[in-house]
Formats: sequence, structure tokens, C-alpha cells
Amino acid sequence: MAVTKIWPVKDSLARVVDYAQNPDKTIYSDLQQVLHYAVNEEKTVEGEERTMFVTGVNCNRDTAFQEMQVVKERFGKTGGNVAYHAYQSFKPGEVTPELCHQLGVELAKRMWGDEYQVLVATHFNTGTYHNHFVVNSVGLWDGRKFNCGKRAYYQFRQLSDDLCREYQLSTIKNPKRKTPRSIYFAEKNGEPTKYNLMREALDAALKVSVDGNDLRKALREQGYELDANPARKYATLRRIGSKKAVRLYRLGEEYDLPALRERIEENRQRYAYDLGYQRYKPVPVQCPQPKRLRLKGFFSTVKKVGGFRGLYLHYCYCLGILPKGSKRRPLSPELREECRRLDSISRQAQLICREKLDTAEDITDFISGKQAEIKELGDARRKFYNRLRRCDDGVEVAQIKAQRDRLTAAMAVCRKDIKAAEGVLSRSDRLKENLKLEKKMQALRMGRTQDKYQRRSVARWPR
Repeated sequence: MAVTKIWPVKDSLARVVDYAQNPDKTIYSDLQQVLHYAVNEEKTVEGEERTMFVTGVNCNRDTAFQEMQVVKERFGKTGGNVAYHAYQSFKPGEVTPELCHQLGVELAKRMWGDEYQVLVATHFNTGTYHNHFVVNSVGLWDGRKFNCGKRAYYQFRQLSDDLCREYQLSTIKNPKRKTPRSIYFAEKNGEPTKYNLMREALDAALKVSVDGNDLRKALREQGYELDANPARKYATLRRIGSKKAVRLYRLGEEYDLPALRERIEENRQRYAYDLGYQRYKPVPVQCPQPKRLRLKGFFSTVKKVGGFRGLYLHYCYCLGILPKGSKRRPLSPELREECRRLDSISRQAQLICREKLDTAEDITDFISGKQAEIKELGDARRKFYNRLRRCDDGVEVAQIKAQRDRLTAAMAVCRKDIKAAEGVLSRSDRLKENLKLEKKMQALRMGRTQDKYQRRSVARWPR
């Protein structure tokens, strides 16, 4: 299984390259920097051994930069994208260093042939064997620049997969798309995201399922619908209140449909001779611990309020933020994911409760007032900047700077209030939709609880 990627290397004319004369204080150009990274011996340390696998295709490995620069100057194309950097990474334990480098050189020859100069370097500093490719952007014979579009990317990936099949290595059947930056860092920090919650729901449902019907019931109790229709190409998982589904393979190989069937079959074999095993058990909902929100007054004495204040107070109650000491946990996946955004929700709730903003007109007036206040503070701060230009006394300069900094801090507070107020206007509709979904989940959960008590009461009465 090989993962591939290509991206351009752009040079900066403002840089001064003095590598030959003073290597200790070198300012690399982009091309020199990527070449230096590729042949860096520290990247090829495996245990106590130091091994180098570097090969030049249509160039010499030791003079690759000089040769690439000569080609650029010959055709007068020294600017723009000076090179392209690509990599090919293999699954841990699937290839040896020698085979990894052999595949990299073969891939470079198939992709760029004898038209472009390529430096191939094999690294294994990250625990996975991978190849780096530094490709000169200018053609060796005709001076044409390499067109690195989507077509080139897919061609590079296809050639890599073909090589893996020839050497009986695994390939990725369903390549994943790029994970959004916000979701990537949220999952890295352990925060609840749409995909994390789906994985947790599947894990909880698989613990109590011995067939597909059990799995669907367990997922539905957690707010998800599983669609494993064989007429469809991919099995999907969807929130009950959402129209957009997620393909199972995007959650990971262990959550794809074949893997789910294997885990269900293991459950069936494990509980085949367990007479006390129930065919279906309710799934306990795993909810993250929400942060607490502090507001003036007591939640128990709050009268019935409407508008944005009532909406946010009810929303915070459903999230389990209010009142103090609440043990309530949200049931719907939408509200469980909202625990990742508690900081902004708390800031907005505090603002509308402090300023008593109940309608959209109130918020609009509040934003206009804050913008006018920022303008006044900016005019006052500009006067201090003018005084600084004409002042030479050190003590007076320090006082002026302190006054200027206080105005800057006051402007920052106003900007935060404006951002929170604008967030109330943009978030209110989604809050209402999430509350509707939470009510549906509560009704579903209460219906199941009532059915359980009815079954118990019927069992007590003799026939």
C-alpha cells in the first residue's frame, strides 16, 4: 500500500544563495532547500545504522542542483515553480529499504522518463519507508515546464499502484479525501467530531449486536441510520436529522462493511453457547463531559424568558452546562458534537444575558454601538501615536504607550463582543434545529424506557 502526493516548490527572488562560499551561514533557495532535505543523512537513520539511498534520474546525485540550474538558465526559465516535490510512502513492514528505493526509481522513470531530471531519496526516519522525488520543473531537452495538474497527480498515483500490484503489495481501494484542518486538530486533541462520534456509536453498537438488525437498532438509539443496501455501491451512516451521509470506509478500514460483518460474526460465535445472552441490549450513550457556564443569578429563579436569551438558556440546559451541578447529558449526535464549541456558545450566552439582547434588532443596535465605540477609541489612539512621533522624553513616552495600549485592549474587547453578537445571529437557526433533533431523541429514548416498564408489568400479571 503506497500513499503519494505532489506539490510545487516556488522560489523567491529576494533570497541570496551563498551556499558554496559560506556553508555554515547558508540561505537556501527553495530548490536547494528541498534537495538538501532529500539527501539529509539524519532522515535515514534506522537504529544505530546510517544508510543512504539516493539516486539521480537523468542527473548525477552529487551535482543535481547545479545540473538542474544549468537547464533552467539554458532555456531562461529560472522563476515561478522551480521544482516539484513528491513522495511515495509504504505501509510499515511491507517493504525493505532496498525494495522501497527500487520502486521509487522505477516510478520516477515511468512518470518522467528521460524528459525531466529527478532526484530520488529513500527515508525511514518516521517509522515508515518512503521515497522523496525532487523534479526539475523545466524539461531537459525542449525546455517545457512540467504541468502538475490533477491529471499528473492521478497518473502518479496510478503508476504507483501498478508497481505495487506487480510486486504483490497492497493498494488503497478507496483513497480518503483531505481531512479539514479544524476536524484534524479536533480529533488530534480528543474533541468530539462528527467522525469520532460515528466511530464511538459503531463500537458501542457492535458490542451488543449479533446480526444486522441488532446493529441498526443500536445505531438508531444513538441517533444514526445505517444503509447497507447491496444495490448501492457504498454502505453509509447518516445522522437521523441530517440529509448528508458518510461512507463507512471514510471512518477507517476497521469500520468498513466487511470489517463490521466480521465483528458481528465473532459476536455470534462467541455468544452461540451463552444461554444468558440477550439478543439485543440497549446501548448506553457515551457523552462528553461539558464545561460549566457561569452566569449572574440563579438558574432556578429565572423566569420564563423568550428571544435569544431563552433560546440560549434552554440550549445550555440541554447541553448540561446549566444549572450548576447538572448531570444531564445530550442524547443527539448534533448536541454531543456541539460540546466542541462550548467556548463560543458560552461567550455568546454570557453576552446576550449581560446585555439583555432578546431580538435581532437589539443585536443589530448593539453591534452598531460597538462599531461607533471602536471608531472613537481609534481616533483617540491615533492622537497618542502622533504624540509619540514628537516626544523625546523617555518617561513621557512610557506613559503615552501605556495609554495607547489601554485603548488597544478596549478595542479588542469591543471586537470580541461584535464577533460574539454576529455569532448569535448566524447560530440561532442551527440551535433551533438541534433542539428539535434533541427532542426527537428524548422521545425515542422515553418510548423505549416505557416499553421496557410495560413488558415488566405484563410479566408480573398471571395469565
